[in-house]
Amino acid sequence: MSRYLLATLLTALSLTACAQSPAPTAATAASKPTATTADDAAIEARVRQSLGELDPDFSPDYIGAAPFAGFREVVVSGQVLYVSDDGRFLMQAQPYDISKRAMATSDGLLAHRRGLLAQVPADQRIRFVPPNAKYTVTVFTDTECGYCRKLHQDIAELNRNGIGVEYLAFPRMGPGSQDFTDMISVWCADDRRAAMNSAKAGQPVPARSCTSPVAMHYELGQKLGVNGTPAIFAADGSQLGGYVPPAQLKAALEKLGPAAR
Repeated sequence: MSRYLLATLLTALSLTACAQSPAPTAATAASKPTATTADDAAIEARVRQSLGELDPDFSPDYIGAAPFAGFREVVVSGQVLYVSDDGRFLMQAQPYDISKRAMATSDGLLAHRRGLLAQVPADQRIRFVPPNAKYTVTVFTDTECGYCRKLHQDIAELNRNGIGVEYLAFPRMGPGSQDFTDMISVWCADDRRAAMNSAKAGQPVPARSCTSPVAMHYELGQKLGVNGTPAIFAADGSQLGGYVPPAQLKAALEKLGPAAR
């Protein structure tokens, strides 16, 4: 199911974001029996059945334990949904973890994202990475958006702070657009870094053609839920938002710790 059809379906069903109950205390968590593999399989089957009853075209890319009790975390066409273990309730809103002061994300979802990002080899990325970088982020970008250009202007400062940037293509206007064509030309250039620098500076992009990874990057971005650019992902799979100033991005990566390296 495409993300657009999914959004239409959810809107038609008038599903709204719901506030989450407080996280269970340590005592409560300790007293709750640990789910077995058989339990997890039964819950996943229930969730799949419920989604299928909602719409036969629902095809989850990932189902795993949610970061709060009683729900499964489900990825459909890049969108993260939460379905109760009994298959009865569905929510769209991502919960906020008050204790961590961050959006709640499960280890399973992060691993799912890492697996998707790992599909792109280094030679298909346009890399602005300093020697001995402490952190490297993956950024879905295009050549036209203002905040993408602003982020690119920060590359030197990011590199000075030990942060490398690896670009993937996400022409937000979609296939058939001039943006899409320009990004193919950038990826087909003899010197991709120079072509990216020029495009980010607003210079005309010389037309080039080749077997480029742009379409694959765009599809991958959709699977990851990217709906705007820039979209920044840490090495652990955490999405760090759109444009983030260098100092703020460094602080966010440091907060994630070694997993973000």
